[in-house]
Amino acid sequence: MNLRRIAVFFAIPLGAYCLLCAAVFALQRDLIYAPPRTWRGTGEVVEIQTPAGKSYAAAKHHEGDYAVIYLGGNAEDVSLSVPTLAEAFPNHAIYALYYRGFGGSAGEPSEAALFSDSEALFDLVHRSHRNIRVVGGSLGSGVAVHLASVRPATQLVLVTPYDSLLDLIAEKLSLLPVRLLLQDRFESWRYAPKVSAPTLILIAERDEVIPRESTDLLLSRF
Repeated sequence: MNLRRIAVFFAIPLGAYCLLCAAVFALQRDLIYAPPRTWRGTGEVVEIQTPAGKSYAAAKHHEGDYAVIYLGGNAEDVSLSVPTLAEAFPNHAIYALYYRGFGGSAGEPSEAALFSDSEALFDLVHRSHRNIRVVGGSLGSGVAVHLASVRPATQLVLVTPYDSLLDLIAEKLSLLPVRLLLQDRFESWRYAPKVSAPTLILIAERDEVIPRESTDLLLSRF
């Protein structure tokens, strides 16, 4: 028996597996957050001071007590959602957060950064609008659940939300130790029980990214 050949036989696939794990770890945030290459940047913009520098939110100003904060998907130019939100929520001011690295916002996106910046936006908006509806879609649903758990939202609206981004990725990459590699977990199940605001969940019948089972599981947490 040639022990050297056996060692080489096993070392090559093991090395390739380790390289794949290293690549996933290094590139994970590029995979989770995918800013569009171009931005239309339509409409008004508000500036938010954050620890990383200036961040921005696309906006449609409206006087009065009511406002909507929108937290969008991983590759979304949120300014394009402002007209639809304004139509869905008449007589509301609209503020759609550009995540770090999106739309001119400074810094790099991460779970902690998105949580922090959404809180900063809420505090800014709350100075002028006492009733704030928080709307989150896809990736942003995790940010929205956390925000509503730590700030006095009037209502929480979730569009195709997930129970845990970690669980979704672990299921799709079942051959990799995702639970050891993933830094941004977006475990909405941790924060949902702390949400006191009335919550509306909208489910896409044929969503190809977030399975219905994950949304149903999150629903059971409230």
